[in-house]
Amino acid sequence: MIFDTHAHYDCDAYDLDRDALLQEMHASGNVGLILNCADGIESCHKIMDLCDKYDFVYGALGIHPERVEELTDENLSSIQQMATSNSKIKAIGEVGLDYVNGGDKDEQHKLFIRQIGISRELGLPLVIHDREAHQDTLTILKQEKAWEVGGVMHCYSGSKEMLRQVFDINMHIGIGGVVTFKNAVKVREVVEALPHDRLIVETDAPYLTAVPHRGHRNRSDYIAYVIEQIASIWNVSPEMVENITYDNGKKLFKI
Repeated sequence: MIFDTHAHYDCDAYDLDRDALLQEMHASGNVGLILNCADGIESCHKIMDLCDKYDFVYGALGIHPERVEELTDENLSSIQQMATSNSKIKAIGEVGLDYVNGGDKDEQHKLFIRQIGISRELGLPLVIHDREAHQDTLTILKQEKAWEVGGVMHCYSGSKEMLRQVFDINMHIGIGGVVTFKNAVKVREVVEALPHDRLIVETDAPYLTAVPHRGHRNRSDYIAYVIEQIASIWNVSPEMVENITYDNGKKLFKI
């Protein structure tokens, strides 16, 4: 059974068929669990509703680095209150640094540090967004004692050499559709080097759809293609990868 540890079913790409799609994937027996991750305050509120409506959907709340304008005491207090009020909120995320589209770096750092503080106070793991900001991301996670809660490097784009630093701060590696792309040599090298207990799988739906559906809207059952690619790299069965990643996700997010 699949545990999609990073999706965005609250976004408008699913407005026309959200309920039908979620019910279909779960009823088929292919998708057991979904962690829906926020990208801002509006998203957080929508995720609270999704968690209430679907027993197999859990949530991560946070403000994405591209939304630094949402850095206010009121918004951060709201995230903390929502996370405290609902036992299905299992992480703080996605949070981190984005040096491509994220705007002011100092503001990103402040937002990131404040949200790490929330995660530590609540004892919830972190879902980390790191785009072209590897060293600063790792430095802040270390300085802010993020290893106390752990978490996942979402859509990991670092090198296999960087993995030791990632593991030292108690982070897992999130692998999604990119591993199926023809030119994703570095990602496949990372997967080959990964200890089995540090891997979880994700879609980032509706984005980063795996081959053979690349270019179309993503969905959680397409993780089957990710699992097949990982199984090929590890030279094990897809069933083994599915079971490992399902168990790793449940353990990390305490489900």
